[in-house]
Amino acid sequence: MDMLIGGKHISSEDLAGVINPYDGETIDTVPIAHRQTADLAIFEANNAKHSLQEMSAFKVSNKLFEVCDKLKENRKDFAHLLTMEVGKPIRESLVELDRSIETLKLAAEEAKRIYGESVPLDAGLNGKGFFAFTQKVPLGVVAAITPFNYPLNLTIHKIAPAIACKNTVIVKPPTEAPLTVMKFCELLDDEFPDGVVNTITGYGSEVGDYLVTSQDVNKISFTGSVTTGLMISQKAGMKKVTLELGGNDPMVVLKDADIDKAVTGVINGAFLNAGQVCMGVKRIIVEEDIADEFSQRLVDKTKKLVMGNPLNSETTLGTLINEKAAMQVEQTVNNAVNAGAKILAGGIRDGAFYEATVIDNVKADMDLVVNETFGPVAPIIRVDSVDEAIEVANDTEYGLQAGVFTNDYANAMRCANEIEAGTVFVNKQSTFRTDNMPFGGFKNSGVGKEGIKYAVDEMTKTKLIGLNLR
Repeated sequence: MDMLIGGKHISSEDLAGVINPYDGETIDTVPIAHRQTADLAIFEANNAKHSLQEMSAFKVSNKLFEVCDKLKENRKDFAHLLTMEVGKPIRESLVELDRSIETLKLAAEEAKRIYGESVPLDAGLNGKGFFAFTQKVPLGVVAAITPFNYPLNLTIHKIAPAIACKNTVIVKPPTEAPLTVMKFCELLDDEFPDGVVNTITGYGSEVGDYLVTSQDVNKISFTGSVTTGLMISQKAGMKKVTLELGGNDPMVVLKDADIDKAVTGVINGAFLNAGQVCMGVKRIIVEEDIADEFSQRLVDKTKKLVMGNPLNSETTLGTLINEKAAMQVEQTVNNAVNAGAKILAGGIRDGAFYEATVIDNVKADMDLVVNETFGPVAPIIRVDSVDEAIEVANDTEYGLQAGVFTNDYANAMRCANEIEAGTVFVNKQSTFRTDNMPFGGFKNSGVGKEGIKYAVDEMTKTKLIGLNLR
């Protein structure tokens, strides 16, 4: 599949294969772009700013709705391609398509309500006789650098609000899974002027770095690793950045919790997309009084998951993005076992597959839970009190989302207030997200917020216009 730049399809002498992680077959190839191609994409995006900004909000909204309708018409084809390149079960890919459609709708609606406000200058010294108001104006060019785990939905979370507030976009999709994103950008290009949306494929160390440092790019929206995010923040200069850098999300289960509800939360939170979810349940912090019963019920339910061909509608656990990723999860789990943890279910790797794994007696200082383990692993950390649960939950460099299960609403509110995370859910796991909510974490989980309304705020600048009426 070729890149899309300025409305034209562009390839390269250098190509990279996109591999199906289930069977190792090459699905397609994409160009490996270099700096001159990135220069062209930046030029075309800047060249298209005027034509987009001349469009009325009404027209931009309608165009986004039309793209939404096209995506809905092609939902099954997009989901099939998504499963082929990512390895997630088709049932999960269809959910990602539904969320993507919803996110587009939200952006189309938000395009009509980008408001300024009146400012009472007479509240300040010498302001009597002035009338002032603000406008939200586009930044210009937004570069979206997107991840492999939810490639379509997370890309739409960047480019749909950018276009809604009349920024042009350059998308660098994930090297491992670029096809669904590139196909979607073709739909956008059909509705908007050439250059409003551009795709560029290649290595982050070259193409991504060039976008980050370019003076002709006005914002970087990035989802990925902490290491890369820190490099972006250091190199971006004066441009705006939104960095969503993952999480090590805790799920606290107190002794008065509904155990079955909490177990379901782990199943939905730790094993979704084979555990490759930034807001997935990464640490299960359970009060000792119920830990044995909780772990047994979790094992029983985990063993009912079906691992297999992701295109089979019965499959509930697919592959990791590649065998290397699965091997890394395997090594991390084995290291925890060697340090005293105990596997209760799973723990076996087969190529890019890694079984849904429940592991008990995990200590808070084990690498398995100190760092973000991006795989289908449910590590249980036992604690003696709510005080210790909160302390363990906060003992991390991350702070994306968290969940607490309890029927004591005093403890619920205490956990909600004291756990250091961008979002804390009560009686729901950390993986829950609606596409209109503010999404973004504390500490090394990043800076800025996604969620359409909040992303629009991040992708505009405020201009004040003042009239002297004296």
